[in-house]
Amino acid sequence: MMRKGWSFWQGYVVLLALAVVVKAESPYRFFDWNVTYGDIFPLGVRQQGILINGQFPGPDIYSVTNDNLIINVQNNLDEPFLLSWNGLQQRRNSYEDGVYGTTCPIPPGKNFTYILQVKDQIGSFFYFPSLAFHKAAGGFGGIRVLSRPRIPVPFPDPAGDFTLLIGDWFKNDHRQLKAMLDGGHKLPFPDGILINGHGPNGASFTVEQGGALFPAHLKSKTYRFRISNVGLQNSLNFRIQGHKMKLVEVEGTHTVQTIYESLDVHVGQSYSVLVTMDQAAQDFYIVASTRFTDNILSTTATLHYSNSNKAVSGAIPAGPTDQIDWSLNQARSIRTNLTASGPRPNPQGSYHYGLINITRTIKLVSSAAQVNGKQRYAVNSVSFVPTDTPLKLADYFKIGGVFRVGSIPDYPTGQNMYLDTSVMGADYRAFVEIVFENHENIVQTWHIDGYAFWVVGMNGGVWTPNSREEYNLRDAVSRSTTQVYPKSWTAIYMALDNVGMWNVRSEFWARQYLGQQFYLRVYTPVNSLRDEYLIPKNAFLCGRAQGRSTRPL
Repeated sequence: MMRKGWSFWQGYVVLLALAVVVKAESPYRFFDWNVTYGDIFPLGVRQQGILINGQFPGPDIYSVTNDNLIINVQNNLDEPFLLSWNGLQQRRNSYEDGVYGTTCPIPPGKNFTYILQVKDQIGSFFYFPSLAFHKAAGGFGGIRVLSRPRIPVPFPDPAGDFTLLIGDWFKNDHRQLKAMLDGGHKLPFPDGILINGHGPNGASFTVEQGGALFPAHLKSKTYRFRISNVGLQNSLNFRIQGHKMKLVEVEGTHTVQTIYESLDVHVGQSYSVLVTMDQAAQDFYIVASTRFTDNILSTTATLHYSNSNKAVSGAIPAGPTDQIDWSLNQARSIRTNLTASGPRPNPQGSYHYGLINITRTIKLVSSAAQVNGKQRYAVNSVSFVPTDTPLKLADYFKIGGVFRVGSIPDYPTGQNMYLDTSVMGADYRAFVEIVFENHENIVQTWHIDGYAFWVVGMNGGVWTPNSREEYNLRDAVSRSTTQVYPKSWTAIYMALDNVGMWNVRSEFWARQYLGQQFYLRVYTPVNSLRDEYLIPKNAFLCGRAQGRSTRPL
């Protein structure tokens, strides 16, 4: 653990000691973050927000494929705190994943230095606070991982690159929301939608006019917008008045470059679009609005042309509201660009996932019920409850009685909901099919830490083996978060090539908090640094791991 105010040379010494975790030839990027409470006014009323270096949302992380990110987090809250990294795969290093199943919380007044490597990744992601209900107070920010200079990118360099963090928001303090859930109640409907921490008309993005119909020196005025839904529960539709969006990347995968007038961004998902500024010199609405809700919440930001002579005006552009088929068809249209390079020079299509034999099928069915008179949520009837010791530490130190591998079944059993610390075992290098089945009337999204997976199919009704005839086995998009529509199923393929303890969770945050999650233990009996790094030397040890030793510094 580094002390507050650590110097470059102190940090450098620690890095040398941790050389086993990162490769010396890859560049280092250093971040020093101070986490505090502070007053914020996103919907016009004062709230206690979580700030990083005084900012809400927190600062963006800029990086390049294979960079080592050294992020020193000083917790100046009055409660334990953790950050997690949505979409970053933490190759061979689930200890740094920043969820309670893998990482001890940072105590109040203490600091912890995350040591991450964005190994073989590109794309648009975000970080967020994973403990308690901190996500409802802020503490989130964007992550962008650029391609290495020698790796071709399937579009010209944009004139600018913007992060847009959209999400639903409550006026209630995060402690009040947590108390509702702890008391066995559901959350109310959100109060509004934010764009980069602002309510209606609060955020603005300045661009320069240009496009194909303009003089040569203005033709390249195309901008990249990285859109992430960092909210708590609602799918959002995103659109820009008078402009079309060309989708180019989804959570680290370059996509077929399809044009959309609006885009559904489900909670926990990230998209990257190109927008050309070829309209009249004026300002335009940027809009995010809820999908599949009786009461439609909307918010706006401003796309400001630098030579604008007219403010935003007119009606806010309408978007889709409750059309499930519209959203399903759009989701199916998002496909991998097979000829584009990803983080490596070889084309994304060189990995033929559709030709690999499935070694195991897992079917996950979500549910909602009362347990002991309180609202709970579950996967395959098991509602997750945390233990006093992070599961990864219990596994590393071989501490018995913390969890049991196999405490969640591969298929739904039809049992009544029950509480357990659910851990599913899986073999390293297996190739699995996972089916998410949603019997409820809401759209759900699911995220798997440590991995990207191919979304091979989705449709209404109940999944059967015959549903495989509908699968896209050629150019399905690879991502880490997928939606499951009401009364529908979504199927994914996933190569288990990352040893560790990985969180599988609902991105509907109240459901995650009340048990709709579990951990996937990807295991190999071979004890080799080729497969998994050792525990970080600066790791906090808590619960039943307290008093044990990591490794000498």
